[in-house]
Amino acid sequence: MLSFRTSGYNGYGVQYSPFFDNKLAVATSSNYGLVGNGRLFVLSIAPSGQIINDISWDTQDGLFDVSWSEAHENQVVGACGDGSIKLFDLTVGQFPVMNFKEHTREVFCVNWNMVEKNTFLSSSWDGTIKIWDPSRAQSLFTLASERDSSIGGGGQLASSVPISHQQNHRQINTANCVYNAVFSPHSPSTILSCNGGSRVQVWDIRSPRPLTVEYIAHSGLEALSCDWNKYKANIVASGGTDKSVRIWDLRMINRVDQSVPGMPSHTARGPTPLNELLGHDFAVRKVVWSPHSGEELLSTSYDMTCRVWQDKSNERARFLNTGVGGCRGIMKNHREFVIGADYSLWGEPGWCASTGWDEMVYVWDSKRL
Repeated sequence: MLSFRTSGYNGYGVQYSPFFDNKLAVATSSNYGLVGNGRLFVLSIAPSGQIINDISWDTQDGLFDVSWSEAHENQVVGACGDGSIKLFDLTVGQFPVMNFKEHTREVFCVNWNMVEKNTFLSSSWDGTIKIWDPSRAQSLFTLASERDSSIGGGGQLASSVPISHQQNHRQINTANCVYNAVFSPHSPSTILSCNGGSRVQVWDIRSPRPLTVEYIAHSGLEALSCDWNKYKANIVASGGTDKSVRIWDLRMINRVDQSVPGMPSHTARGPTPLNELLGHDFAVRKVVWSPHSGEELLSTSYDMTCRVWQDKSNERARFLNTGVGGCRGIMKNHREFVIGADYSLWGEPGWCASTGWDEMVYVWDSKRL
């Protein structure tokens, strides 16, 4: 197991480079993201096993997520607490090369399109998902997490002071906060998202009514993370404050009734998951499917652990699956909340990286837990 300390900065997001097997980007915030600066680290893993800080940038507000460009090997984008999104280039030190500012509250997620590699998305506490072209200052399109509501390119909702600068921001409702959003690895126009209202949503940005699927995923408690299975186009996972990781088959969930705008067909409790993986003691903060297996996924939690799961559910026998598979290993090195994690695309399958509030980045092998 390899390690690196982001001294003075608490980890929020980590991602392996899609171009190099030894590069990581890490998004961090000072003071646990409550107030103060952020810092984006780009790390290299040396042949000796030492992790080296190649370059880093400071930001005026905390960084909550990071995503490598799928088109440019030297570019990485960061999500900021002041509502901005910053594009950095490894060949340009000190300052970002682009600054995007349309969100009115904290940006919690950025994700690059793996299919159409010239776009990325962001999601925010302001209830919106925005799609961006890195060569343009304005967004291409905005999706609002309120039911069946969308705004044209570059549009903004009513502006407000970023929540991190408000004295009473803890009292603000988080139901529409879009904690996570990811492009489908199978379709360039399909997006999966989850929010504080326990909803998992599927969007098609080429449709006149982009919201196509919406359901309650964690019994009314906040849904904090979601991800697409890399091998099964209709299978997704979500994690939430109910401490569970849930597997869903989108074909088994009623689609939004397009005849009545914003009216999904589901009960208040939500549909039955294809599988439910239990074991975390506190909220699940991140779920990531393995790029090497359609049955393996990784989760992080406020219980200070990372867990590697094996999902053995069979979508052809969905009512017989609850609890099929389970936890295959637990990584317990972190000493604070574990927030971010990612699988390496390269080398021996199973290598992961994780980061958390203990100011640590760990690189480890999930096969050896």
